[in-house]
Amino acid sequence: MLDTRLLRCSFIGLLITFAAVSAASAQTLRSGDQFGPVVSAYLGYLRNEQEVVDDRASRREVSAAYYRRNSNRIRALRQMAVHLARESGNDYLPELEAVTGDELGLLFERPPRFQTLRVGEVVQTTFRYLGPVRAGELFYVFARLDPYEQAELMQNGKRPSDAATGAAVSNRVSGSTVTTRVRRVSIP
Repeated sequence: MLDTRLLRCSFIGLLITFAAVSAASAQTLRSGDQFGPVVSAYLGYLRNEQEVVDDRASRREVSAAYYRRNSNRIRALRQMAVHLARESGNDYLPELEAVTGDELGLLFERPPRFQTLRVGEVVQTTFRYLGPVRAGELFYVFARLDPYEQAELMQNGKRPSDAATGAAVSNRVSGSTVTTRVRRVSIP
């Protein structure tokens, strides 16, 4: 009789444990773990940045306009990161920058006109234009080229003087964005 009760209690305990693990797994899938560790870490970074902005706003350390613009910028970066990750299927994101039309001077010494930017275009051999994102206001999102991509552009005949003029240097790729990055190959 005691063995039967012990067996029933063990079975019920096992069912409760299984149900709890299943619920936790379902919650994890709903929370966005559909991406690899790199993309998930970036999305977590953006969540943390939003918490910092929220905290500073709650302490009245920043103006309402600053809060609104930075919250919108974080939302735009998140939208582009999710778009890139889903489009490429890779667990890789370039360094992303989101600026409004009046902030282009923050990225470029001689800012290009945002009206002339084309998706996939390389601007001043430092950034690839990924496209506009509307997140409360219109942001222009750029991916910083890594040093190997910049060196490859220079080798392929793009003159540094072209980059210094402020004109956009075109380096069209198939599709609208680059989904892989150039990797350095070293021979041991």
